[in-house]
Amino acid sequence: MTRPIKKAIFPVAGLGTRFLPATKAMPKEMLTVVDRPLIQIVVDEARDAGIEHLIFVTGRNKGVIEDHFDKQYELESTLRRRGKSESLTVLEQDLPGAGQTSFTRQQEPLGLGHAIWCARNIVGNEPFAVLLPDMIISAAPGCMKQMVDVYHERGGGNVIAVEEAPEEQLHRYGVVGVDDWHNNNFKINAMVEKPKANPPSNLIISGRYILQPEIFSEIEKQKPGAGGEIQITDAMIRLMEHQPFYGVKFNGTTYDCGDKIGFLAANVAFALERDDLGPAFRQVLQNIIAKHGGFLSWNANSELAAILHDIKSGYLAREDITDEEPQAIEKHA
Repeated sequence: MTRPIKKAIFPVAGLGTRFLPATKAMPKEMLTVVDRPLIQIVVDEARDAGIEHLIFVTGRNKGVIEDHFDKQYELESTLRRRGKSESLTVLEQDLPGAGQTSFTRQQEPLGLGHAIWCARNIVGNEPFAVLLPDMIISAAPGCMKQMVDVYHERGGGNVIAVEEAPEEQLHRYGVVGVDDWHNNNFKINAMVEKPKANPPSNLIISGRYILQPEIFSEIEKQKPGAGGEIQITDAMIRLMEHQPFYGVKFNGTTYDCGDKIGFLAANVAFALERDDLGPAFRQVLQNIIAKHGGFLSWNANSELAAILHDIKSGYLAREDITDEEPQAIEKHA
């Protein structure tokens, strides 16, 4: 019987130096896409996929994340007294139940693999999910829900979210090899971290994982690599010798909110999708574009520019990934 996925790890110990000075006193995970913090968006995705226990791997100066997922008695009392029932309902819906959150520390910035390993005693001997708060994925159903469905369809194993990337960018990511396509998923037959040449395909790992608990022992064996960090990809490569890994080419759009352009693009796209903001915000953007000399004055290669192009063309948001049959490009050395 396939064991259910009920726990998820959220690595939130990073310093967020690319967003200084905004992150000098505030965790980068609390930066907002419109009016929802990044961490809240990925928690929503996890809960929609059936996750019940939220595990946050934090660092110094991250206490506000714990406060965000706790009751705020003074605020709630004020909202209730002023009749702000709608705002109060939102806060209540976002609040996890008693005992559904755990927090542990990563004392040193030793990489994603180490951050996941820090949660080993909380996870225990059961499969779990990992969601990177930097990677915001707009999808319906959510990316993690799509992955959980594939996990059960395939009878367990390990599942990784993947998406296509241009060939000239593959050296920046973990890249997987493709075998046995079935609908939107496939068996992974190779995995390479930041390939310098001959990547196995054009599909990159995209910040969402379902892993078996045996990954912890593989991480323990892992020696630090470049920058003294322990990478999760290296541990997954070793685990793949004993357990199956599957890739899910999810239906959705990714915004890398660890990058300023990706963060801005997410704010534009999510605002345009809102019924209460979209129409008015669309007009504001059109006015901004016109004041700056029209669309052609923007960097046509940026993610933000692609969204603005869709605005000009009459679309609300860019859809990079469709329901068409996957067209991954498999490469051979």
